[in-house]
Amino acid sequence: MREEARRLWLQALEDLETARIMLETRRYYASAFFSHQAAEKALKALFVHVKKEISPKTHNLLELLEHMGIEDEEIVDAAMELNPEYVVSRYPDAANGVPAQMYNERIAKERFEEARRIVEYCERRLQGQ
Repeated sequence: MREEARRLWLQALEDLETARIMLETRRYYASAFFSHQAAEKALKALFVHVKKEISPKTHNLLELLEHMGIEDEEIVDAAMELNPEYVVSRYPDAANGVPAQMYNERIAKERFEEARRIVEYCERRLQGQ
């Protein structure tokens, strides 16, 4: 695995763990954000691994999937749900309110599970499965 891919992958795992901890400590908006970050970095690690080039400068998970030709319905659906969290979970103008007040346990759990699915998919691909 290329060094850039390895670094992205390790940070994806850390971000997923941070999302889990934020979920447990009821910081639901932060869990949603770190769920997005875990998925983004896992996809970028996969991009570098597969394409052998630097990943696009984007936070759009769907764009990353498109660049790699990934059409797996479960992964695309998870990316569609997670995609807005890069902005909505952090900015009151994007959330139409205070992000910390716009999330609950159910939403955060859903976002965490979507990120986990993407990370696991990338792990399988990185391992050549």
